[in-house]
Amino acid sequence: MNQPQLARLDHLVLTVADIKTSRAFYCDVLGMRHLPFRVADGSTRHALAFGDQKINLHEAGAEFEPKARIPTRGSADLCFLSDTALVHWQEHLSVHEIEIADGPIRRSGATGPILSIYVRDPDGNLIEISNPIND
Repeated sequence: MNQPQLARLDHLVLTVADIKTSRAFYCDVLGMRHLPFRVADGSTRHALAFGDQKINLHEAGAEFEPKARIPTRGSADLCFLSDTALVHWQEHLSVHEIEIADGPIRRSGATGPILSIYVRDPDGNLIEISNPIND
């Protein structure tokens, strides 16, 4: 029997201090869509959607089960690919008074070289915005 294989990432969970603040950053600054959803117990949860992926948000101290063993704000390091040139991202981030922590700098992405800039979200998570480089 062959070893089972994973196909792709469906979603990930970020533990955040305040869902409203995080939602504003990811939607207003990064262009994601707010995607509230109901679960079996009737409660509403919150996700951020982009492409065909999503990020579920858990508020620190009120996480949903099951959860990470130690849900921690600011521990994520996420890389997002964009078709928008980084110079436009830099202008956009400046308008929103978001400091660029590093870059543009060449990195190695999952499928090849990328050019990246780094910012931090309201919880201190490191957010990498990258353009694929076609050498």
